[in-house]
Amino acid sequence: MEETFDVIVIGGGVIGCAAAYFLSANTSFNGSVLVVEPDPAHTHASSTLSASSLRTQFSNSLNIQISQYGYDFISHFHDLMSVNGDRPFLKFHEGGYLFLAKSDLQVEIMRQNNSVQLANNADVVLWSTSELANAFPHLNSTDIKLASYGKSGEGWFDNVGFLNGFKRKAQDLGAKFLKDEVVGFNKNKKVLESINLKSGKKICSGHFVNATGARAAEIAGYAGIDVPVAPRKRTVFVFDCANSPQGSASVNNGALPLMVDNSGVYCRPEGSFFISGCVPKNDVDVDYNDFTPNYCEFDDIIWPALANRSKYFEAIKVKNYWAGHYAYNIFDQNMILGCHPEVKNFYFANGFSGHGLQQAPATGRALSELIIHGAFRSLDLSPFCFDRILEKKPFLEKAIV
Repeated sequence: MEETFDVIVIGGGVIGCAAAYFLSANTSFNGSVLVVEPDPAHTHASSTLSASSLRTQFSNSLNIQISQYGYDFISHFHDLMSVNGDRPFLKFHEGGYLFLAKSDLQVEIMRQNNSVQLANNADVVLWSTSELANAFPHLNSTDIKLASYGKSGEGWFDNVGFLNGFKRKAQDLGAKFLKDEVVGFNKNKKVLESINLKSGKKICSGHFVNATGARAAEIAGYAGIDVPVAPRKRTVFVFDCANSPQGSASVNNGALPLMVDNSGVYCRPEGSFFISGCVPKNDVDVDYNDFTPNYCEFDDIIWPALANRSKYFEAIKVKNYWAGHYAYNIFDQNMILGCHPEVKNFYFANGFSGHGLQQAPATGRALSELIIHGAFRSLDLSPFCFDRILEKKPFLEKAIV
């Protein structure tokens, strides 16, 4: 007899594990959940290779609200994910984001974003040049016209612990995990009936979730669906700094926050080191298996920008580096969430464009609501639905890092 599950989640990264957890934890759901993942070690998963940060400084109200829920969820993660008294701690560091604006256009966008953030009760302030210099005197602020700083509700955390916490709790609640690879679907008219696996197995279900990150288009293609999500490479560098830059004692306890320079280069503390990255000058789609770091980005883009921003960054040394993929939504850089309008039992949770980790709690909850109740209940995320892609009506997010 063929195996059957009520829900099959394709992809065992943080989005897939969050979906499995929220389904299994919902008392209105008595069904079975299977998560299919070809690489349980998550060697190349966006979840484990990300800079693992959370912010409310977005231009889009829903993204702000999603992050606010994510912050609340992460704050209680150790209790929510407790298994037999074992409580995972994510070591959340509430360090805030610091965005810097140099051009008039950057200033205008920052002010527009801030008005949206304040309307959604985000704890974000705008600083003039002198206020920025007072808060972080080690920074060269002479060319900065405006800065935006998250006073609370932002920071960074243990991404591997986040993923594993979801997975372990979902398993404890009854979700099953299978090491295998989906290579096709079996379809009856406009309904998916089963998946074909690389091992030769066929497993049936009534609901299928595409949570495959940067490989979303490949999986969607098996069902004859085009989705505008592609892998975009992001190289992360770990570097040491001989003299660590510090802010004033009254701001962030004197520590540097996650700074996003006007050049697009970001930098944040990581223990006694720093991590940094940038948007490549030639930001194009890459092969699914291309994880070769772009080594030249550090010397060509990152170091010059950081050295210009602080004298403390003039003498730094790279200690480590790796490359991961953004599951980049080419259409509008926002997630695609929910059913395809023509394949009613195929749910998408793709195209997070670098925000998947922080948006996993809200996404997992939303998927569980769609599958169980047929509608969003906690937070209306319908603007992220697949229809906007087909109707060519982008739901834009301006604040992409």
